[in-house]
Amino acid sequence: MSVLLRASELEGRSIVTFAGESPAEVKDVIFDSLNGSLLGVTLRGHGLFSRHRKDILPWSSIHSIGRDAVMIRDEDAFQGEDALPAEGVPDKRNVLGNQVLTDSGTDVGRVVDVIIEAGARAEIVGYEVEASEALATRGEHVLIPLPDTIAVSGEHLIVPAGALEFVGNDLSGFGAAVEAFREKLRQGGR
Repeated sequence: MSVLLRASELEGRSIVTFAGESPAEVKDVIFDSLNGSLLGVTLRGHGLFSRHRKDILPWSSIHSIGRDAVMIRDEDAFQGEDALPAEGVPDKRNVLGNQVLTDSGTDVGRVVDVIIEAGARAEIVGYEVEASEALATRGEHVLIPLPDTIAVSGEHLIVPAGALEFVGNDLSGFGAAVEAFREKLRQGGR
């Protein structure tokens, strides 16, 4: 079973082992911006003012994600930062604040969060953006579905113009919008 969530919702969640120990918290999500897949999470000790840990938790080592915690088998799941594929994290780039444009040049807005589908395979399925004037009638923040592959160019993220037909405001119905959008693209629609 998969679930949609904002990347920011993972920040601060406890990481819990099968034995019930809680060795760390999620600091941030690391993803491959070129392929739209999740690579893992950075870690910190417990508490707001805790230190950043030098190790990471690869996404493949996460057993499940719950409302309050991330479950792992044991602390052997933690790896050094060098375990990440170098091509997946170019300069540890962050997409927050980047401008989203359609392939026809429409300014959609700026990224405020990344929408993740967490399940057997984790992937980025959309962005939450602060809506531009072109989308102002749809709300202050909107959810934009992404195709299977993402175009990234410097400080801009490019989505097909057809994505605007599937813009939403509610995460609960967003999964269906992502599927409908991707199906339209598979059938040759823009």
